[in-house]
Amino acid sequence: MTDHEAPAGPSTPSTGTDRPGTSFLDDAALERLRPLSFTVAYRMLGSVAEAEDVVQEALTRVAQAPDVRNPDAFVTTVTTRIAIDVLRSARVRRESYVGEWLPEPLVGAVPYLPVAMGTPAPDVARHAELADDLSTAFLVLLETLTPTERAAFLLHDVLGFPHSEAAGVIGTSEVAARQLASRARRRIAASAPARVTAPTEPHPQAQAQTETQTRTQARTETQAHTPTASPRTATDRARAEQLVSRFLAACEEGAVDSFLELLTEDVVLTGDGGGNVPQGMSIVRPVAGRATVARMLASFISRGAPLHFERALVGGEPGLLIVADDAVGGGLIGTWSFEVSDGLLSGIRGVINPNKLGHLGPLADLDRLQAALRHALEERTAVRRAAAHRTAENEAHENEAPEKTAPENKTPEV
Repeated sequence: MTDHEAPAGPSTPSTGTDRPGTSFLDDAALERLRPLSFTVAYRMLGSVAEAEDVVQEALTRVAQAPDVRNPDAFVTTVTTRIAIDVLRSARVRRESYVGEWLPEPLVGAVPYLPVAMGTPAPDVARHAELADDLSTAFLVLLETLTPTERAAFLLHDVLGFPHSEAAGVIGTSEVAARQLASRARRRIAASAPARVTAPTEPHPQAQAQTETQTRTQARTETQAHTPTASPRTATDRARAEQLVSRFLAACEEGAVDSFLELLTEDVVLTGDGGGNVPQGMSIVRPVAGRATVARMLASFISRGAPLHFERALVGGEPGLLIVADDAVGGGLIGTWSFEVSDGLLSGIRGVINPNKLGHLGPLADLDRLQAALRHALEERTAVRRAAAHRTAENEAHENEAPEKTAPENKTPEV
């Protein structure tokens, strides 16, 4: 199956002038495809910069393709094929990455709409169905898959492509595509058994009977779904928002006990600085355990850094932006995304690597921030030393006072 044969169905091409009877997609049609291409590329790569490069190349190829019968399916096919190759080389680079690698965060003011996707969609509800499969937690799970497993899983389980069409996109047989998707489900389920339920693979005959219906569903992003994650409800979102509010309150208090109330016993705190931040500003390895994570968060807050938090959707979920105060020039320091389990925070993921944040706006001057932290530490140290000196002087004065005021023992006269 070729790129031109992959899509089927109606299209909205414009008439070209290169060859009589040949039609090409116009600029408006290509711009309509850009958000779809981006979400496909981003799910495959977890990198905004790499995804944007893939989108640019994919749209260039789509623009040059004549007589495209189904633009949505076609751009998904082209984007996925390019992303597979990019992911293979990216995996090699990530092996030498300093510390933990986390996906580049998507932040959006409109629910579920990433900033990098551009203009808001007319139907916000369509993006609600994408919340879980754009979340940082889900993208981290996808990192456990090979490029072809990831493509097979996303095409079939998220975008609704039949295995036969997913096989054409990947360049393999239908049986192999089905096996890739099944293996991907098992790996994801094994990585998060408490939060993921792997759907059972239907019998091939049953799959054939539903092929037509699945093909119809596969043609549009609006019907995307994530069977590996429980559906997000209004109640779930309200609870997540409440947890973020309580987390903010705990940050203001800076007490260990305030954080302990919000965390599961097996909570994991992960930081991604990529070796590109000043020493001491990011953790290199994940920290696990309720008490350990609570102490680390409290310690971070107690440093008195000139920063504040702003609420935002990070990866389609309630999260926080870490922003430098105007006193040190302002700008974004990083993001925090949260994973919720049983009404508590089971995962906290912070991205502070400036190379992963540039698409979100102006960044903070981390060297200036570190200098402010050093100055604050020196001031606190000076205050503690002065207090200790005063205490020592007071104790010495109290010890000397009895010797000066004690009455002399005189021998009474006879």
